[in-house]
Amino acid sequence: MWDYSDKVIDHYRNPRNVGKIDNADAIGEAGSLACGDSLKIYLKIKDGIVTDAKFQTFGCGSAVASSSILTEMIIGKTIDEVKKITNKDIADQLGGLPPEKMHCSVMGYEALEDALKNYDDYTDLDDIRNEEEANKQREKIVCTCFGITENVIWDAIKINGLKTVEEITNYTKAGGACGKCKGLIQDIINTYYKKEGQEKTEPTLTPAQKILKINNVIEKQISPELMKDGGDITLVDIDGNKVLVKLRGKCSGCKNSHLTLKAFVEKTLRDAVDENIEVVEVE
Repeated sequence: MWDYSDKVIDHYRNPRNVGKIDNADAIGEAGSLACGDSLKIYLKIKDGIVTDAKFQTFGCGSAVASSSILTEMIIGKTIDEVKKITNKDIADQLGGLPPEKMHCSVMGYEALEDALKNYDDYTDLDDIRNEEEANKQREKIVCTCFGITENVIWDAIKINGLKTVEEITNYTKAGGACGKCKGLIQDIINTYYKKEGQEKTEPTLTPAQKILKINNVIEKQISPELMKDGGDITLVDIDGNKVLVKLRGKCSGCKNSHLTLKAFVEKTLRDAVDENIEVVEVE
């Protein structure tokens, strides 16, 4: 099970600004029913300020929560302010999202970007449709299962500092079906960091994102390894870089000592989350 913040749960159970705006000044769409998630956002704009925003979405609770909080974030903001909003901002406003659900915040960002692009560049609906179709033909489709383009993957890397194919899948869904495009995704990652001349470093995590990532690493990487030898791990608390856990059993390849088992957990968390993490074993 994934851990969700109180804000995610609140916006899922009590979504704000659901519906559509007749005669909207801008409309944006992202995702598709074929992919499992879709979003349509409507904006009312006066004198360069978003005076109202509503959404219609089909998807999971994280998709609903991301769309809901996005409308709250943009109402009352100028167009220039709204243009600066990224998917990371949406996730941060929710107190973080599980890595596997980050694509929901990306969908909100893409729908907003689509709406603003149409508002800035076009006044005639036929022009909008023709230009969108031309853009699709020009952009290289990387993931044919979900229709994810190279530009979408490139933007996800740039905004969020993604460095693995798994992270790209979590944020965009690309590679999440047949998996045939994973090699292309890795090539895009390599090309991006070579072009930018930078190391593949993790983006700075908010406290909420750090907690979610620690939980995810324990659940997906550490616990399965310990269970192979009949071991177990229970997360007790997280205090900054101190991770308090209860450990039981042994680690494959270790010398059956609790000290070595603790070292395995600490090394795994340091490699995956933060090199300054200290694991504290409690009774």
